[in-house]
Amino acid sequence: MRDLFNAPNDRRGTHCSKWDILESKFDVPLVDGIAMWTADSDYPTAPCVLRALQDAVDHGVFGYWADNTDYHAAIQWWMKNRHGWDVEADWIMTSQGLGNAIALCLDVWSNPGDRIVTFNPVYHEFEFKIRRAGRVPVQCPLKREGDTYMLDLDDAQSRLDGSEKLLIFCSPQNPSGRIWTADELRQVAEFAARNDLIIVADEIHHDFIYPGETFVPFDVAAPEARERTVVLTASSKTFNIAGQKTGNMIIPDATLREAMEQRLRSLDYSPNALGLKMVTAAYTPEGAAWVDEQIAHLIENRKIFDDAVNAIPGVHSLPLKSTYLAWVDFSGTGMEFEEISRRVRKEARIAPSPGPEFGPGGETFLRFNLATQRYRVEEAAKRLQEAFNDLQ
Repeated sequence: MRDLFNAPNDRRGTHCSKWDILESKFDVPLVDGIAMWTADSDYPTAPCVLRALQDAVDHGVFGYWADNTDYHAAIQWWMKNRHGWDVEADWIMTSQGLGNAIALCLDVWSNPGDRIVTFNPVYHEFEFKIRRAGRVPVQCPLKREGDTYMLDLDDAQSRLDGSEKLLIFCSPQNPSGRIWTADELRQVAEFAARNDLIIVADEIHHDFIYPGETFVPFDVAAPEARERTVVLTASSKTFNIAGQKTGNMIIPDATLREAMEQRLRSLDYSPNALGLKMVTAAYTPEGAAWVDEQIAHLIENRKIFDDAVNAIPGVHSLPLKSTYLAWVDFSGTGMEFEEISRRVRKEARIAPSPGPEFGPGGETFLRFNLATQRYRVEEAAKRLQEAFNDLQ
């Protein structure tokens, strides 16, 4: 099955945001540039998902959808069997992906001008979505201890003024791949309770957990916080189906759930039927086996990339415990970020995600997406070494 992850393909010219805007966004040539920014993978989705989609196409009728029973059951099976989390069917609500889910949470539980808390560095779209919604981001820096980011809740408390409404929390942590312990998650829950914050826990990367590591869902670690917790999950990263725009908002608390249901009714929102079919097919034993093979592929990609990058003096790729996103620190080179970025984009012809966009703590970093064919990882590693060969 691993050949599925290494078969050459070309996504250029397919309206693919990851590849087709390389030149306009990063000034990286499309003809031989390597896209390593947007967090989607370059290999096809699982065969079980493709079959379900083909069956729907063969049926040929795409009318209104009326029954989410199988969809909910598939999510329940996945969360129980992959994450040890018992989810009730009526907790599950759909959104058009998790970007839309975050926007909905901001809309339902805050107002323009309200302050929204994040722990940084963190997924850059949190801040962008907060600002687009007319809210004010409150960036609370994480402490870095060696290769590990740690919570600094005392510092975070000092940055709050009492007008904050939501905490958007990334678990596993993007960009560093940090997996929070159950105790740390409970500390976050206590922090939110002290400050009367709704917790929006983005767990989209929870299926990319490497051997020896354990992911704990927020609701499993801190069920006492259910009255203020919304958990966001999706199959989109796991199965490379982000374009089908189907995400989950899992809300155990009835009061919170009713508020979101009312907003969705007012928007006349209903899910995409093909998206539901794809998720239902993904969250199966066959889909789980495919994910396990994908993890094996990513482990090898991670080793190739880290070995090459860490051999460059002054460059360090933090050990990746989850996600497929390498978080690489260039601070040891002594270079300004502009020079680091220039070498990577113009000399190596690679487009990673710029670290400064992730907020405090990302100033000397770049984030590289390793969810691609191995030949691309090998080529990227070679180009990076050549771009910094004067440091050897």
